[in-house]
Amino acid sequence: MRGTILVIDDESSARYGIRRALEKEGYTILEAENLTEAEKEMAANSPQVVLLDVRLAKESGLDFLPNLTSLPNPPLVIVMTAHGSEKLAVEVIKKGAYNYLAKPFDIEELRIVVGNAFETYSLRQENSTLRQELSQSTTFGNLIGSSKPMRGVYSLIEKVAQTNVSVLITGESGTGKEMVAREIHRRSLARTGQFVAINCAAMPEQLIESELFGHEKGAFTGANSRRLGKFEAADKGTLFLDEIGDMSLVTQAKVLRILEDKTFQRLGSNESITTDVRIISATNKDLEKAVDQNIFRGDLYYRLCVVKINLPPLRERKEDILELIHHYGKTYAILYKKEVKMPSNETLKVLLDYSWPGNIRQLKNVIERAVVLADSREITLNEIPDEISSKSEKINQNMEPSYFNDLLLKEFSEAKKEFERMYIENCLTRTGGNITQAAALIGIHRQSLQHKIKELGLTKRFIIDRED
Repeated sequence: MRGTILVIDDESSARYGIRRALEKEGYTILEAENLTEAEKEMAANSPQVVLLDVRLAKESGLDFLPNLTSLPNPPLVIVMTAHGSEKLAVEVIKKGAYNYLAKPFDIEELRIVVGNAFETYSLRQENSTLRQELSQSTTFGNLIGSSKPMRGVYSLIEKVAQTNVSVLITGESGTGKEMVAREIHRRSLARTGQFVAINCAAMPEQLIESELFGHEKGAFTGANSRRLGKFEAADKGTLFLDEIGDMSLVTQAKVLRILEDKTFQRLGSNESITTDVRIISATNKDLEKAVDQNIFRGDLYYRLCVVKINLPPLRERKEDILELIHHYGKTYAILYKKEVKMPSNETLKVLLDYSWPGNIRQLKNVIERAVVLADSREITLNEIPDEISSKSEKINQNMEPSYFNDLLLKEFSEAKKEFERMYIENCLTRTGGNITQAAALIGIHRQSLQHKIKELGLTKRFIIDRED
């Protein structure tokens, strides 16, 4: 069936003619000869399109129009009248009608207007779904994820952004540390200045000082002209020191001096330069341990780490994976002009179950690769690297395929919650209800799993809570 139409007309012959014409097109036709019957049909069947006669026996169809247009999911109303005029057309459109037909109308004209109405209704539903999906998709600037750990990150960003304190961002490689730094800058008082980034692990030690502080012509072999350093370029803005844990002790001392008195000298110069720059740094190393081992200066660590933001690995925020797949799938489909949508059910199970040791960077690259290689509108296992599909554990070997079909038809937030419940339930079943072992299997802390079990209402089913 192509859709449901309610015909409200007090003439039985008119209703019969419309029904005969439109049933041949595959529509389901409902009939009402007065507004009382129309109200009952609307409540029972929720048609997508209503053909409404203006003049009924003792009623006016226009009086019923506001009742239709004010519904939560209103139908498209096509008004029919034997007294069609430009004035009446304007009136009904202003009152919320989709279109109007002047009686007597041609059958082909009726079919065209009705067909256009259903296309418009379908488009409206798609737009509504997309808006709802976007409203439920928790984003924070360019950061994506609605999990509790990410909400904590967003809260910290909001608190530190409008201050000038130094921030240290920690987390595994690929978790998005630079994206967090950029979001802090974008919301900060220094947002009108430059955001300048330097990777302290990506260049030889002898060059990093030149990159940070700049140099004068002739300062060393190959210095053929003056060059401004990152501190100078970031004046009145933000300097992001990525992989700060790989910086040498000599360079650490010079960075500490800048933080203390806000001055520095270019290599080969005795002139002091004042800079007003906010420092945000990041590392995937344990700097507190490095301080204990005397390979990182304690005084610099405490200057850099006024506020620490720790980014959780993807395995500890699995509820965000579906949202990230959805986001990057759309992004790269647009970029590469591909009509690729979401992964197939089988592929989605593999991606959701994978541990993602490379975190968001790895997931992003995998989805980009899949979109580029996809030959159809779906991403299949053929486009997923073997190391992911072969290492991924099946969540439940006995799971019926219809489960994932049903999951993909649900609202985005509901689908994520349902998958999360199923995933945790499966892990608890595999460990016999042992929360400690299940937490290790999932890759999250035991306390986090306990909280999640209560949140998802699994407490009564899994009451075993033992350490061994």
